[in-house]
Amino acid sequence: MPSKSAGIIAYRKRHNVEVLLVHPGGPFWRNKDLGAWSIPKGEYADGEDAEITARREFAEELGLEVTNPLIALGQIRQRGGKIVTAFAVGLDIDVGSIRSNTFEIEWPPRSGKRQHFPEVDRAEWFTVEDAQQKINAGQRPLLERLARLVGDG
Repeated sequence: MPSKSAGIIAYRKRHNVEVLLVHPGGPFWRNKDLGAWSIPKGEYADGEDAEITARREFAEELGLEVTNPLIALGQIRQRGGKIVTAFAVGLDIDVGSIRSNTFEIEWPPRSGKRQHFPEVDRAEWFTVEDAQQKINAGQRPLLERLARLVGDG
């Protein structure tokens, strides 16, 4: 059974529609950019509600609670098989104020030392066009759906 994640794409309308993407924290992602960005999302188990999960993960990864109504964007399947259910919400967030939760891993590998890293090391606003280059390729259809819904594509 493939793993399932749920997440939220925050968007704002400026000259063009802009979307908020997050860059994963930790040493494995430090020097990766194109294709490394994602919507804020996290895994959930059978029986859990995707929208509740999406709201929880947004709060954990950005430190901000979303109480606004969400727009369903449907599901996509990423290359590795993970199914992502996404929602959209119109918000204007100051990316300098995000506060991510952390995770712990042994780093450097086989060193016996444990270090904490933020789950998300930064968030940025991108035009839909620029986001198509930055985001994990499997999530691109979500950007296309959002653009059709809000009038920027």
